[in-house]
Amino acid sequence: MLDHQPQEQSAIRTDLGAVFVSLELSRSNWLITSLSPGAGEKLSKHSVSAGDVSGLLGRFAQLQQRAAARLDRAFPIIVVQEAGLDGFWIHRVLKGEGIESHVVDAASVLTSRRRRRAKTDRIDGETLVRTLMAYKRGEPRVCSMVRPPTPEEEDRRRICRERKTLVGERIEHTNRIKGLLCAQGIFDYDPLRRNARARLDELETGDGRALPARLKAQIGRELDRLDILQAQLKAVEAERDTLIAPVDDQAPTPAVMLAQLRGIGPQIAAILWSEALYRPFGNRRQVAAYAGLAPTPWKSGSIDHEQGVSKAGNPRLRTTMIQVAWLWTRHQPASALTLWFHERVQRNGGRMRKSTIVALARKLLVAFWKYVTSGVVIEGAVTQAA
Repeated sequence: MLDHQPQEQSAIRTDLGAVFVSLELSRSNWLITSLSPGAGEKLSKHSVSAGDVSGLLGRFAQLQQRAAARLDRAFPIIVVQEAGLDGFWIHRVLKGEGIESHVVDAASVLTSRRRRRAKTDRIDGETLVRTLMAYKRGEPRVCSMVRPPTPEEEDRRRICRERKTLVGERIEHTNRIKGLLCAQGIFDYDPLRRNARARLDELETGDGRALPARLKAQIGRELDRLDILQAQLKAVEAERDTLIAPVDDQAPTPAVMLAQLRGIGPQIAAILWSEALYRPFGNRRQVAAYAGLAPTPWKSGSIDHEQGVSKAGNPRLRTTMIQVAWLWTRHQPASALTLWFHERVQRNGGRMRKSTIVALARKLLVAFWKYVTSGVVIEGAVTQAA
């Protein structure tokens, strides 16, 4: 009935114009899944030993040679990998070799909604290839690509993270000492005081005995660890203060601008700068989403309610912003955001303070972003000098 045969359609385009590659990284080997032009719908899979960068680049060269032999033209390599424990060093190596590389947020990749879905490295590799192709075609919201920080930006945030680790270790040793003494009926000993060692010799148990020798030796070793931690904390805090100190004849950094606000100390200013405000954002929604403070609605038919914040962003930034929100209501009582918070809580009859403080944290983060990027002064905020 037809004067011509319809052209057979392929489920996957073969005129890709590039070799799409995904990397599944593990401690033992790296799985390479690729789709090359002229290879039909077949996804090829290869593996190299973990850390074998030369083997990885050699495999890429083989994929390019085979694609060029099939279609008699050169094709670029486009690589995608998930953000994880391997960091961004592989991405930087590929960029240095002139290879287009992307790092994707694993939580943003669509997966099967079955209760028991199959999950293997081979399946994940194929999923990443399809996601990368859709991303390069320009499909909206197919995934979220990570913006890798520069080595300087990545190294700068080590200071605040190390301090948090050291403070946690100090709390562990302090609680261990107090727990050991509590079992002997001693409740008023503070290991962080300067006279902690001298007072240790004067302690008596609740039943009037001298402190046992082995227990006293154990507490002494715990105090030695505390002394090391205290010295390391002082060194880290000194480096942090140097980092956020203003420099003459230079524009103030976001940390310097934030530290000028009442209620914002050097640690909070450094965290906000190193974890979030060093990078560009397109709008306020991106700022809130990066911290995991964006609301998560559930609307379907007659159902319409909020599920709370997404908690899908930077956990360190989100925790810090909740703390800043409580401090802001105390140290900035005349600011517009504090007045908004009290008016909102009063309207709810004094209830929902916690959920309202989360909303205040989101508003504060957006206000800080506008303040350090565009110089928009926070309404009613008081500076340290004033």
